[in-house]
Amino acid sequence: MRGEMVPHQRFKVRELAQRMGTSETPVREALFQLSREGAMEIKPRYYIRVRRLSLAEYDEIRDIRMTLEPMAAERALPLLTNADIDELAAVHERLVAAEASGDWATALQANFDFHFGLYYRSRRPVIIEVLEGLWIRVGPLLSELYPDAKPTYAVRHQHLNVLDALRRREAYTLRDAIRMDLLEGGARLRQHLAQLETRPPR
Repeated sequence: MRGEMVPHQRFKVRELAQRMGTSETPVREALFQLSREGAMEIKPRYYIRVRRLSLAEYDEIRDIRMTLEPMAAERALPLLTNADIDELAAVHERLVAAEASGDWATALQANFDFHFGLYYRSRRPVIIEVLEGLWIRVGPLLSELYPDAKPTYAVRHQHLNVLDALRRREAYTLRDAIRMDLLEGGARLRQHLAQLETRPPR
């Protein structure tokens, strides 16, 4: 989630293998796996490229995330220590600092680390696996549209509301903060994606 791929970016197996210092076989297998997960498009003899989500696909993924991410956060809540919460707070500060300095790759990674630093502690491997797959699909879109579509919030960053709910051990408030982060934080991204779809084809 460091913002290293953008939609329609093309790859060659040989070049990727050389860059990663490995043979072509594991690279090819990884690309086919990403294709099965909906993150890559593979057209034999023509191209291997990153998929761009449609607005409808983005909305569907967001709706699924709005169910699963609050669930994972709530399951993690009784398992979190105060030190865990302090660690998440430090990750959020890293996100804020990265955005302030224009380091968008670090900001994207910090946002992932904040969310999954919480979700991993739920000890729900099936939920985590599904969420990781959804984030992989959305990741290139974030890379493309950041910083123009970076999250904005009506009052305060929803991560702060998440942290407050964690410290107070309030499950309902926590679920609501996660949902609002997805809605508010993704509003500009959704707007920019809608604009892309209305542009005439080149």
